[in-house]
Amino acid sequence: MKPTLLILAAGMASRYGSMKQVDGFGPNGETIIDYSIYDAIKAGFGKVSFIIREEFADNFKAIFEPKLKGRIETDYVFQSFDLKPFGIDKTIERAKPWGTAHAVLAARNQINEPFCVINADDFYGYDSFEKMAKFLTTEVKDDTYSLIGYQIDRTLSDYGSVSRGVCKVNDEGNMVEINERTEVYFKEDGSVAYKDTTGEHDLPSDTRVSMNFWGFTPAVFKQSEEMFRTFVDANENNPKSEFFIPLVADELIKAGTASFKVIPTGSKWFGVTYKEDKPIVQKSISDLVANGTYPANLWD
Repeated sequence: MKPTLLILAAGMASRYGSMKQVDGFGPNGETIIDYSIYDAIKAGFGKVSFIIREEFADNFKAIFEPKLKGRIETDYVFQSFDLKPFGIDKTIERAKPWGTAHAVLAARNQINEPFCVINADDFYGYDSFEKMAKFLTTEVKDDTYSLIGYQIDRTLSDYGSVSRGVCKVNDEGNMVEINERTEVYFKEDGSVAYKDTTGEHDLPSDTRVSMNFWGFTPAVFKQSEEMFRTFVDANENNPKSEFFIPLVADELIKAGTASFKVIPTGSKWFGVTYKEDKPIVQKSISDLVANGTYPANLWD
């Protein structure tokens, strides 16, 4: 059974000022999602599921259906504010849904095969999809999950500090814990550091970080549903709280329910957080087209 690619695309993209998930970055207006799907098809994925807000469905279908028809099966998962499907009989007013792990849970009735989760607005590189496809077809089990571990110095911006989920990895190559560092940056000498309340701390440049590229079996839906109910109970008066995938991973590791293999990649990650990032991403993609990694017109 071919694995499924689940794309988190329900975000409001408020910092970007527009629907960055459908903004064009390639030479013919290709979106970042286009490159992820292209790499996933090449790596052997059989279906792509978009997690979106229902009101974006027509927009997404108009953009993606014509080019993906006959290439890969497509499916749409809607993330909403309705808690009743999760057995929570209350209405909680919020500006946005409950975060990435809640988005994954929204797909629980539509995915029956091993799958991976990625962000819509992140460029991951073919190597990552190839390694994840191999893991999902040969190694994944209900107690053995994975994430792609990027080298920290291949994920930073030249334009200021970023937040990164820094992975602590044991000798077996499994994640022991993940720590969110909110201010990671290049120092003047090109080395990497982060700042917290206790000051500046150096990080080895090959430290592995999570860029939200996770591999699971459908067992994760049952494993995380009870966690979600507990989370909602604890956070119903906290409208900005979010149920993130690393929270689920952390609980599964601590409970001994599942291990997470950190799959190392040398791929360069790039993403779009702010408008200023757009020309940098366009240049990176144009270089990859120039060196033959991608065709000039992705879907011709």
